[in-house]
Amino acid sequence: MRAIALFIASAATIFIASPSRAQDAAAGEKVFTKCKVCHIADQDQNKVGPSLHGVIGRTAGTHPGFTFSPAMIEAGKSGIKWDEPTLTKYLQDPRGMIKGTKMVFPGLKNDQDIANVIAYLKQFSK
Repeated sequence: MRAIALFIASAATIFIASPSRAQDAAAGEKVFTKCKVCHIADQDQNKVGPSLHGVIGRTAGTHPGFTFSPAMIEAGKSGIKWDEPTLTKYLQDPRGMIKGTKMVFPGLKNDQDIANVIAYLKQFSK
């Protein structure tokens, strides 16, 4: 029994210490085609949704020239900034994270797709 507990503890340590999911910007660009209907990342231009150029590090609900929902503005006022963990959560379930957001996209269900989209967005957030 003790050996099993030691094995489980060792496996958990390895899992926790493992580097985060590898990110592939080229694969993220392909996944981003789902987003292009409403967003642009390689230029600072708003469409139906706000520009995602420079989104990493931006406070939620603050891109100039875009009319955000009151829920997104409040999210920003409460301290939400778009970093990897926050984007990961939001991209999984936008309406679950920010109730009242105007974004109608249901989210990405594949964790690797999310990691790749974030890698793609990072290219335009330097």
